[in-house]
Amino acid sequence: MMPRNASNTVEVRTAGPAQGLRLALVTAFGLGLLPGAPGTWGTLLGVLLHGLVVVLLPAGVQTAALVLCLLVVSALNVILAPWAVDYWKCKDPGRFVLDEVAGYLIVPILFRHGALWQLMLAAFLLFRLFDIIKVPPARQIDRNMQSGWGILLDDLVSGAYAALALHGLLWVGLFPP
Repeated sequence: MMPRNASNTVEVRTAGPAQGLRLALVTAFGLGLLPGAPGTWGTLLGVLLHGLVVVLLPAGVQTAALVLCLLVVSALNVILAPWAVDYWKCKDPGRFVLDEVAGYLIVPILFRHGALWQLMLAAFLLFRLFDIIKVPPARQIDRNMQSGWGILLDDLVSGAYAALALHGLLWVGLFPP
């Protein structure tokens, strides 16, 4: 707060490098700032990370690399969530999309079948569906847990549901092996 006069104050948000870096990270490098559906846009960073890992790394280390990406994104989520909550003055800011990135990454860790493009598309669509409808316990987590863990865990549950749905589709022959 910066005093305007003795009886009044005005909030000034500085756009210094630290704040700019935090904003870039929590919005998935600006994807969460795009209009319409920030969670959907933000999930695309998870899709990109998934694609890069599969295309650039040998098969034997892909799962470990995806787990490492998940751990880094999850840690950033928990660390930066209090800042984002304060910045946007909201319990679960929509533009804070690290949770969607982490939730998406659960899917290719738990389900590794089909062509890359098929898996990326199905994982994206199913994760977003489960994240939006919030099947229990995701709904209870979303409503009852606060800050970083609460913002993150419902998306991880939604990602697990998406992977489970893909296993079901594979089992009944509706997803290619």
